[in-house]
Amino acid sequence: MHPNPALGVFLHWLGGLASGSFYVPYRGVKKWAWETYWLAGGIFSWIIAPWVLGLLMTRDLPAVLSEAPASTVFWSFFFGLLWGVGGLTFGLTMRYLGLSLGMAVVLGLCAAFGTLTPPIFRGEFMTQVLGTTSGRVILVGIAVCLLGIGAAGLAGIYKERAMSAEQQKAVIKEFDLKKGMAVATLSGVMSACFAYGLAAGDPIKALTLRHGTPVLWQGLPVLVVVLIGGFTTNSIWCLVLNIRNKTGYQYFSSRVREVDARVENETVIETAFDAPSREVAEQMPVMVENLPPITRDSAEQAPMLANYLFCALAGTTWYFQFFFYTMGETQMGRYKFSSWTLHMASIIIFSSLWGIGLKEWKGAGVKAGRLLALALVLLVGSTVIVGYGNYLGLPH
Repeated sequence: MHPNPALGVFLHWLGGLASGSFYVPYRGVKKWAWETYWLAGGIFSWIIAPWVLGLLMTRDLPAVLSEAPASTVFWSFFFGLLWGVGGLTFGLTMRYLGLSLGMAVVLGLCAAFGTLTPPIFRGEFMTQVLGTTSGRVILVGIAVCLLGIGAAGLAGIYKERAMSAEQQKAVIKEFDLKKGMAVATLSGVMSACFAYGLAAGDPIKALTLRHGTPVLWQGLPVLVVVLIGGFTTNSIWCLVLNIRNKTGYQYFSSRVREVDARVENETVIETAFDAPSREVAEQMPVMVENLPPITRDSAEQAPMLANYLFCALAGTTWYFQFFFYTMGETQMGRYKFSSWTLHMASIIIFSSLWGIGLKEWKGAGVKAGRLLALALVLLVGSTVIVGYGNYLGLPH
């Protein structure tokens, strides 16, 4: 099958749509703490969906993984583990820089490192990227994407300025530029490790092709390994929060225990881990440092079946971002490293559109609206430029 960059861009857009939409079902979860529904959904994201679709769409998945070189499996898993660390430090970035500036810095670094590091590591950057017209066009597309991310971040800053004093205090109470930039740099680099994990899994792709897997599905076995790494980090953190916040009972009991969190200045200290890209309150699960919560039974009942169904839907939707990502990557020819830029741009495009549709930008002001519109134009344009650069690299 010959590469088709136009199809590749479309598939990456589908992946971005899945990533920008996955958190919507979580809004239907009631009476559960963040750590509970994040892990419940994550089991579908990181374990069930990868294995089910891998078994259905590829050939001899268990045999392929058992035959893969141990070093390949290790590095794919390890980079998945580091990607999870990027999610943890993402929460601290929001704490010190605020939502909008933090998102712009982390996603900008993630896009740059995730896109450019693989060809540099392979020794292809000077010859295949800088040394060709198509490679230079792709670099222009990457630069436009970074400009779009910056415009989106600036739009968010203007939006935050339009918030009430109480809302601003809740979002950036602990603003610290120096500390925030250091954590954001770590988060951006670690979050880009997902791209490194997929690149490290190239021998697994070659192996599954030899077993008869169609080209379009060759990345699915690699996802199984990378996401086990992500599951390891995410599950450990969620279980730590379950223990600390005494919320582990929520997996098994519909009984609701109200929590009286005693915190200085009546402000809850919050953090996040691999958080979704919208409402700060939903991104940041409550963590009370050194003060155990006082719990009491409530007559209210958590809707267990509905909660698990919403978590399953959200988790499976999350997985589809990388399901379509690996498909799109197969269509980008020898410049498949550009897929990460397309992925990041598409995520911001669709999450921003969801934000507009859910009226999250209502009252943000004219400047914020114009900057958001500019960001969307730049990000859509970047996907077109990157796609065109890949088209130029095809044999004609």
